[in-house]
Amino acid sequence: MSLLLQVDTLSQATAQIAENVPAKADVPLISIIFSGGPIGIVIMSSIFIMLFFALYLYFERLWAIKAASKVDQNFMTQIKMYLQQGKLENAKMLCAATHSPVARLIEKGISRVGKPLEDINTAIENAGKLEVYKLEKNVNLLATISGAGPMTGFLGTVVGMVMAFHEMAASGSNKIEMSVLAEGIYTAMMTTVVGLIVGIIAYVGYNHLVSLTDKVVNMMEVSVVDFLDLLNDPA
Repeated sequence: MSLLLQVDTLSQATAQIAENVPAKADVPLISIIFSGGPIGIVIMSSIFIMLFFALYLYFERLWAIKAASKVDQNFMTQIKMYLQQGKLENAKMLCAATHSPVARLIEKGISRVGKPLEDINTAIENAGKLEVYKLEKNVNLLATISGAGPMTGFLGTVVGMVMAFHEMAASGSNKIEMSVLAEGIYTAMMTTVVGLIVGIIAYVGYNHLVSLTDKVVNMMEVSVVDFLDLLNDPA
């Protein structure tokens, strides 16, 4: 009987404690992200602006590089046929109608036909540098964002912690509300989390674009070598 009485008393006490503890309301994620005060909002907004530019730069360059990598498989075959027949104007027209870096390099070489092979090669190399520059346009900004995003997040964390400890010192109370301290900490850490996410996205995007650009450059080099071989032995 005594054991049952103790269990019943413990159950009543537990129920009373549960009633006295206020239920924690679900806080929206967006409220947590932008709850760091004016300075925190500015830093978080800067990080989201970096995220927007990182995504824009990635997809813009991705489409441009994908478009540059599309070359008709019969392009070089037709160029060889025109060169063998001496139809240089037809070859130039074909290059002009084919909107790709490879076609522009071949067109540059055809425009130099009749000059020493070294001059033709030099002209193609100069045109190739310009095409590579076009492919890599603004890609370095992704690398910058991949480093600036996490660093900005760390800055927000440091600023948030400084402000939290400043509020603790200014309160002048020996008793510290753990809820207030915890809120300041997770608000400060949120900038680091978002900054790291932005940095990872930009870093992966940058390396992916570099890999695709290398493939296009390799394709350009192969086509140029085939073209120079045609000039050495057009038959």
